[in-house]
Amino acid sequence: MNEMLLVLMLVIILANFVISKDLNPYHYIIKGLVKQNFKMVQEHRYDAVLKGISNAKLEHTFAGDNSLGGTRRDKESLRRWFERVGTVLPDLIFEVTDIEVKGTPAKTLVMARWTASCVLLNGQPYINRGVHFITLKWGKAVKFDVYEDTQTVTLGLDIQFHEGIKEAKAQKIES
Repeated sequence: MNEMLLVLMLVIILANFVISKDLNPYHYIIKGLVKQNFKMVQEHRYDAVLKGISNAKLEHTFAGDNSLGGTRRDKESLRRWFERVGTVLPDLIFEVTDIEVKGTPAKTLVMARWTASCVLLNGQPYINRGVHFITLKWGKAVKFDVYEDTQTVTLGLDIQFHEGIKEAKAQKIES
């Protein structure tokens, strides 16, 4: 009886340790995929990113009243949006500073904090911090809520427009 109690206590302690250190193998894999996808966006490899996104019930929302703002509900619109990001901020670099993963493969919530930076065409540095809330279902992204400093985005787009990138002031891509 004492041995069983000791084993049970050790199992509970080990489980609490694994949970506290976020040693969940599924969460570890998802964190790696999120980092990889941010890198693929900065490398303009949008088709590779889109492979991990669901065809059904997609919702991608980027805050702000500018050419990058709005909501997209299909992969074609999202592909065009990624291409616009690559056009208006072609040298954008992401530094992912923190990723938290909650849930199971059936429904996973990912929170990724990042800093995006580049040099605008007028030579001014562009630095923006934000967060993605990403919902995954069975390994496919179905929902993105992206929050960043919308004034910084709009100012950066204004500068790019005045330096000759006309798409920086284009209509939102929404669906």
